[in-house]
Amino acid sequence: MNHTEWPFFEDRHRELAARLNDWCGEHLAHVDHADVDGACRTLVKQLGDGGWLHHAVGERIDTRAICLLRETLARHDGLADFAFAMQGLGSGAISLDGTPAQRERYLPRVARGEALAAFALTEPEAGSDVAAMQCSATVEGDGYVLNGEKTFISNGGIADFYVLFARTGEAPGSRGISAFIVDAGMPGFEIAERIEVIAPHPLARLKFTNCRVPKSALLGAPGQGFKLAMRTLDIFRTSVAAAALGFARRALDEGLKQAKGRKMFGGTLADMPLTQAKLADMACTVDGAALLVYRAAWQRDQGRNVTREAAMAKLMATEGAQQVIDAAVQMHGGRGVRSGEVVESLYREIRALRIYEGASEVQQLIIGKDLLR
Repeated sequence: MNHTEWPFFEDRHRELAARLNDWCGEHLAHVDHADVDGACRTLVKQLGDGGWLHHAVGERIDTRAICLLRETLARHDGLADFAFAMQGLGSGAISLDGTPAQRERYLPRVARGEALAAFALTEPEAGSDVAAMQCSATVEGDGYVLNGEKTFISNGGIADFYVLFARTGEAPGSRGISAFIVDAGMPGFEIAERIEVIAPHPLARLKFTNCRVPKSALLGAPGQGFKLAMRTLDIFRTSVAAAALGFARRALDEGLKQAKGRKMFGGTLADMPLTQAKLADMACTVDGAALLVYRAAWQRDQGRNVTREAAMAKLMATEGAQQVIDAAVQMHGGRGVRSGEVVESLYREIRALRIYEGASEVQQLIIGKDLLR
């Protein structure tokens, strides 16, 4: 945890990271991952009982705290990081733009781990191109009627409510999208498909067929949903980079352990110059990513716009973590691809982070356009 001594942090951040690190060692080893849905519910409740979810919920979010929490959780357990992150991302739009009644109804339960949240933005034909979404919300009487689909929705199938983005048609493209809070189990709302991925976590395709919600479900102003989604992602995009950093740190730890312990050619793997060079590359990549992550987090906490800095952090941390983890797998040889090994799990965990909340290619476009501006 030496990086917490960097000037980006205050004493409260250092104390927070140290406490969570101790808590993870005590609590996370006992969670059974065989039932992924059950494990997520258990983890959310534990995180709520431990008081950690309060840091992900509310009008004023400490970005450095969120990033330290995600980095630490990811280093210990990828599913625990997922459970924490989705409580923040799923309720983030309510924290930012919810009415007092909406905040009171949802946020305390999310913070206590009593209600699971989800963020429903992606569609089968609208991933990186959010403005292409087709899911619609039509005014009818004293409410809205939802029709369409969402896919690759994290916490899909187990969430208690979904922050849903749908086209309301105030203007073309991104200017005609609004946000809604949709409770699970409403008539016309179904879980059309559960989706299996290489690093198991709750994921689903959602279908809405004449699903009626009251006007009180509207989140923020009509036609402002795209901006709200982007504001939410601006907060949590940096934290995705922090999670990747946590995975990379664990991979470096495992690589060092393997290098020192693996007997080879009358010595150890660590004695070989190629191994030392690879470890040096891994360490440089980890520290470089950490500097970008916490620069972006610090700048946002100073009230600055961090669109470019967050994109840089996510791009470099996720791509770099993939390289670090791949190197750790290589050091383990055949063991590295054996199911149940730490580095094998990390290899599966990291891949999705280069895609969700803005693929690496999207981050490159954001950075390039911002530079040209």
